[in-house]
Amino acid sequence: MRFTLHTLVDITETNTRRGEDPLKYRQQQNYLTVIQTIGMRVNPIYVDPPVVIKEIPSKLGLGSKYKTKQNVWTYTFEIEYEGGLSIETLVNDFDLVPVITDLEETVKFDNAHFITKKPDKNNIIFQIDDK
Repeated sequence: MRFTLHTLVDITETNTRRGEDPLKYRQQQNYLTVIQTIGMRVNPIYVDPPVVIKEIPSKLGLGSKYKTKQNVWTYTFEIEYEGGLSIETLVNDFDLVPVITDLEETVKFDNAHFITKKPDKNNIIFQIDDK
C-alpha cells in the first residue's frame, strides 16, 4: 500500500549527523521524526527521498490560510500490508508532534509542531495512492 504526505515543514533527507552542517542536521531530524511517527504503527518502506515543490498549499489540501506559493515537501512511502495504516491514524498520530522550524520553509508557524486537525492551519496532509 502506498501513501503520500505533503507538508510545509522542511523534511529534507540529508543523512547529516550531529557535528556536521547544523542546517542539514536539523532537516534530517525532521525527516527522522516523520519516519519514527509512521514507525509507531508500521515499518515504512523507503520509496524515494522527500522532494520540495513550489505550490499553493491550499490546492493540495493543506491549510486554507496558505494562499500563495510556498515550499511543500512531498514524501511517498509504502507499507507491507493493507489495513496496517489509515489516513485517520496518520492524522491522529502526527497531530502536535514537535518539529524543528526556521529551516528552508517559506511559511512562518505559530508553533513548532505538525498540525493535522485545524483545516485553516494544517501543515501536513496524507493521501492513499493505491488500495
